Amino acid sequence: MKLPRFRTGDTHLDAEIAALVDQVDGTTHADLIFELIASALLLAKDKVDRGDLKIANASLQELRHAFQTFAPYRASRKVGIFGSARTSPDDPLYTQTVRFANAMAERDWMVITGAGPGIMEAGIEGAGAENAFGVAIRLPFESPTSQFVADDPKLMKFRYFFTRKVTFVKESDGFVLLPGGFGTMDEAFELLTLVQTGKAPPAPIVLLDVPGGTYWKTWHDFVQLELLEGGYLSEHDLCFVRVTDDVDEAVDELVGFFSNYHSMRFVGGRLVLRMHTAPSDAELDAVNADFADILARGRIEPTEPSPAEVADGDELGLPRLLVPFDRRSYARLRELIDRINGRPSHR
Repeated sequence: MKLPRFRTGDTHLDAEIAALVDQVDGTTHADLIFELIASALLLAKDKVDRGDLKIANASLQELRHAFQTFAPYRASRKVGIFGSARTSPDDPLYTQTVRFANAMAERDWMVITGAGPGIMEAGIEGAGAENAFGVAIRLPFESPTSQFVADDPKLMKFRYFFTRKVTFVKESDGFVLLPGGFGTMDEAFELLTLVQTGKAPPAPIVLLDVPGGTYWKTWHDFVQLELLEGGYLSEHDLCFVRVTDDVDEAVDELVGFFSNYHSMRFVGGRLVLRMHTAPSDAELDAVNADFADILARGRIEPTEPSPAEVADGDELGLPRLLVPFDRRSYARLRELIDRINGRPSHR
């Protein structure tokens, strides 16, 4: 194999790593496997302490387990559900969550929850355990919900919040947050930070309450008054969220996000948007006129699958747009996706 740029710096050791990687059958990403092994050996060379090694080791093991668990279900859309573990089954929020999760399952979506009690249990109850993943965190005061049988392969238990959060964000196509405490606030603001900065792909984010509830309305008022009017957000940033107390509106926001838009990928520094139906010439001209502010150069143009996409067999049957995106204006990118879907943006 051709050695990647990242190496141990020891010529003999690098050759041995390459020979070891070559022995692995079916390795199609040998360069990355090489770098993983090199990183592990460099940790030893750096003489990091045992505690640091435990963190690196456990993190990689947890992520590997998550990748294996979700791999058979890649074709299914999934919604991550967040909310309070303290919500009791007789609370209207619990019922609202059951209704929402059931409605998503009826549309062939699966759900991902933290596998604990409260809102998490309601999400699993509504979707059914066969349509649910449990991404649990090991806490001394919180046990996995009884909605999962103990040996369900879709129930994962994480030691670290950060590996659990990576799994939630990586595997979910959209998110719904019900009222909750510090954890829910953390998840809400981190999700928004990730999509705002492009560290997570665009995704629908719904803040769902019960009819007449004030939790997310008060949150939205605070963000509008203190963050937006205070100059800490751009005028477009609130397009990332939909606040509602209606299950049907929440479902429509999630499903509608993928009504025409399918997915995106950066190829050679340029953004490729995949969709089910390509815009007409007139529609494309209008898009270019309205979104010229997010283009680093040139125009948004139709394109064929790139060599990298062909090599990966990455949604080759879908029409594509090549966007010379400035990689800064992610709120406007979300508004571009709304345009592709023929739907209004929320601000």
